[in-house]
Amino acid sequence: MINEPFICEKCGKEVNLHPDWSARNHCPYCLYSKHLDKNFPWDRESECGWIMEPIWIDYKKNKWYMIKHKCSKCGKEIPNKTASDDNFLDFIKRINHAR
Repeated sequence: MINEPFICEKCGKEVNLHPDWSARNHCPYCLYSKHLDKNFPWDRESECGWIMEPIWIDYKKNKWYMIKHKCSKCGKEIPNKTASDDNFLDFIKRINHAR
């Protein structure tokens, strides 16, 4: 697990270190991710490497809120825990507005 800053490939914003104990795996501003993992979180064995779109927010009793990401190339879906600084409330408003 590597907690490092990066530049979001979707919105271009600079993303700082994860504010809590984990490693950052998605942009806290646009919530997009990158398809890096293949079999489990942080394995970094995916050869795909494409942008993953946030498609849904779910609540899991033991894991808090989860963002479901879908790869724009291969279609793989991966759930990711939200971070305390994620802008997921705006995402929920966009989802509800689109309905």
